[in-house]
Parts: sequence; structure tokens; C-alpha cells
Amino acid sequence: MRGKVVLFYPAYEGPPLSAPLCLLSLASTLRAADFEVVIVDAAIVPDWKSLVLKEAADALCLGVSLLTGPMIHGAIEIATAAKGLYPKLPVIFGGWHPSLLPDETLNEAFVDAVVRGQGELTLLAVAEALANGRSIEAVHGLSCKSDGRKQHNPERRVQRLESLPTPAFDLVDFDAYERACGLRKLAYATSVGCPYACNYCTDMVFYKRRFNALPAERVADELAALVVRYRIEEVALLDSNFPVDIHRALDIARGIADSGVKFRWTFQASTDFLCRMSEDEVRLLGKSGVSHMGFGTESTSEDVLKLMNKRHQRVNEMFETARKAELAGIRVTFNLIFGYPGETEADRIITFRTMSDIARQFHNVSFSPNIFTPYPGIPIWPQLRALGVYEPKSLVEWMNMPLGANLLPWLQGNELARLQRMLDYFLLNSEVCRTRESYPLLRRGVRRMVQAPVRWRLRSSRYFFPWELWLARATERVASRRSLVTGQELPKQTASAC
Repeated sequence: MRGKVVLFYPAYEGPPLSAPLCLLSLASTLRAADFEVVIVDAAIVPDWKSLVLKEAADALCLGVSLLTGPMIHGAIEIATAAKGLYPKLPVIFGGWHPSLLPDETLNEAFVDAVVRGQGELTLLAVAEALANGRSIEAVHGLSCKSDGRKQHNPERRVQRLESLPTPAFDLVDFDAYERACGLRKLAYATSVGCPYACNYCTDMVFYKRRFNALPAERVADELAALVVRYRIEEVALLDSNFPVDIHRALDIARGIADSGVKFRWTFQASTDFLCRMSEDEVRLLGKSGVSHMGFGTESTSEDVLKLMNKRHQRVNEMFETARKAELAGIRVTFNLIFGYPGETEADRIITFRTMSDIARQFHNVSFSPNIFTPYPGIPIWPQLRALGVYEPKSLVEWMNMPLGANLLPWLQGNELARLQRMLDYFLLNSEVCRTRESYPLLRRGVRRMVQAPVRWRLRSSRYFFPWELWLARATERVASRRSLVTGQELPKQTASAC
């Protein structure tokens, strides 16, 4: 072995989806070059700090991957401890947050370098330099410190996914993840990137609207083999927009169906791509095991969709997506964003009414409403600053930003309270629409009692004396946020997609 690299993944709120795919991808490239790799995921290792520090004693470097939000706390804690114990150990941050804010991340004394964007070959180049006693200052795709000054080296050319080895799934303790989340899951990516340029999305900044995908045959063969080898029940695709290449997506589904290996799988998409598929093609998705699809529909107001730069999003396609998915027996989650700059109450009413209509017609649809959250690097930050939104200036400030809470100056007081009341009635209505005879008698009775008045509230936008909410809350709990990847309920404040 040429040396050891320790990779750490801080914990996020809620149960883990599966092993961190980003670290498994880094590990496979490093191991192919004869480096030893140790992965520590705080989600399943109770004493993760002690284990990381023990393994780091003879390591070439410590790599930490993180998203914006609560994961930053664990990243800061381990990096500070490692630097205190091993001052000369290179600590390298990577992942979405450091890649979007490399200069800001390098301001921290405990960070020596930042791997920007696609990290497999960049981290490999860092490990090779350290193993050979060379400086890492010339590595492309890296931001680092040189004589106390920050430097951002040239971008590394993006590699086609098919040129990279399969992630190191053999390093995963699937039993531990099953104990943590109650299901034997696998996180997998068939592609990265999305061709659209939504103004609120970090994906377009990170991947620059380039769609980079594995061949369909490789995906189908790998998934079938992994499911059998590790007894996987469900595969969660982490693709930003899985069916961008519709023929490829259908070839994957066909390959999985033809393999004879049975498992559930889920993905995210945009409604326009789904609507380009015929009913039989969507049924093929269901036949292959697709159990859930998540869609970033965000709003049904044409004015708001234009503000978001979502001109590809059409309201009629939302109905058509729900209809075709129902024919195929596939659950659907529509994500909604409220409080976007420029949105009015009239825009919100349009969205609530349209989505309530969808809920009434199609019982396979759930909703995940969110208050707009300004993530780092998104294109509309100049507008947000002008509107008085405070932009965090350090890792600590981003860590303390309560994701999912309202930080918008234009959405406060009575207006915020009214929006929350509208959200509560909307979610209750969507649950009422799914009443089944299998539900307990009391639950069915309450739902039928409130059905007509709840619909009247949404049509008339009158929300005084909310007796229906009080009654419903006494008998059941309504999910307020759901994962677009799996459709599962999420904690109220989280940066993950579990």
C-alpha cells in the first residue's frame, strides 16, 4: 500500500439514507491506485471522533465531505480535533458546501485545502503528491493555502462517469445501515447534472448544467448484481433529474425488468420529461420496480415560475404526471416552494388550489411544502442581498442557519402566520383526499367530517377559527415535509435527502 487516506462523513438530521456514495466513489479510485481507505460515517459509528483520530495517526490526509447545514458542526469538530492532535496532517474539505464556497471555507484555520466539484481524480492527485513527498499546491481542481495565502488552482477537466470505477460498495456495513433506518437500502447515482437553470438551485452552479451519465447497460447490470449480493430491498437514485435522456432511462428500466431481480427503486425528475413518456413506458417504470418519483414542481403560478426561471414547468404536465404515475402504481411527491422573492398571496392561492385539485383527483400524490431557503452560490444572491437577506460569512454562520426556518425579511408577522395556516389546511386536505376504508373508524369519521369545510377554506381563502385543524391533530399527525428521493417524511429542518 502507498499510504492511508481517512474519509469522514458528518451526521445529518434524521436516519441515514444509506452509505455516503460520495465517499465510496472517492474510495474506489484511491484503492485502484493502491491506497488504503478508511471510511467513517458518523450516522452509524457512535464514537466516530475517537475512530477518526485513531485512524488518522498514520494517514496521509483526512478528507471531510459535507453539505450546507447541520453536517458542518461535525466537520468543524473533527477537523479541529485532528489539527490539535496532528498539526501537520493535511485536512481537506470537499462536497457541495466547500465547492460552492471554497474561499470562505479556506478562511478556517483547520482547513488546509478544498477539493472543488468532482473529486475522484483531484483527491487521488493529492494522495499521490503526499505519498511522494511533494507539495499539493499544483493540483488542479484544488483550492489550498500557500505561504499563508489562499490560492485557487485551475479547474480539473470533468471526467465522464463511465470512465470511473464502481463505488466501493464492499466497504459498506449494510447491516449497520439497516439497523439505523429500518430498511436495507442502497444509494446509487446513474447520472449527475440537470440541463435547467432554476434560479434557486445549487445544482446548476455545481454541475454547470452538464448531464453526465453512465450507460444504461452498466447501470442495470450493476444494480441487479448489487441487489443480489447485498440483499438490497430499495435503491434510491441520487440523480438530479434521472430521465433527462428518456431512451436511456427506459433502457435502464427495461434492463432491470429483464434481469428478473426484484427490488424497489426511486428517483427525482422534472414533469416535462415524464410527460414525454407514453402510458406504456411509464408502466414499464412501474413494472421494473419504480415505487416513487419526486418532482420539483415548486409553484403553479406562471408569474412565480418565470421568476424562478422554470419556463420548462407547465401546470398541465403536473396533472399528466400524476395521472400516468397512478396508472403505473407509482407514488409521487410534488415539492412546493413558498415565499420566493416576488411571490404574492394571490400566487400562493393559485398553487394551493391547483395542488388541492391534483390531490382530489390522484390519491398517489403527496406534497412537500417548504419556505424558500437561500442556499450558498445560487444565482439570485445579488437580488436577495438587495432585499435584505443576510448571507452567512463563515462555516459557523452557515452551520447555525436554521434550514427550513423562515429567514426572509418580506415574510414575517401576520403574513407568515397566514401562510402557515394555509399550509396546514392544504396538507390536511391532501391527507383527507386519501381516506381509505382500511383506516380506523375514528380516523375515517374525522376525515369525512372535515372534508367539505376544509375544501371550502381553500376555495374561499378564509382561515379563521381553525376547528378542523384542532380536531384532525387530536386524531392523527400530518406529514409536512417529504423527501423527493424516497417520499419518506423528513424532519422539519434538514439538509439531507433521506
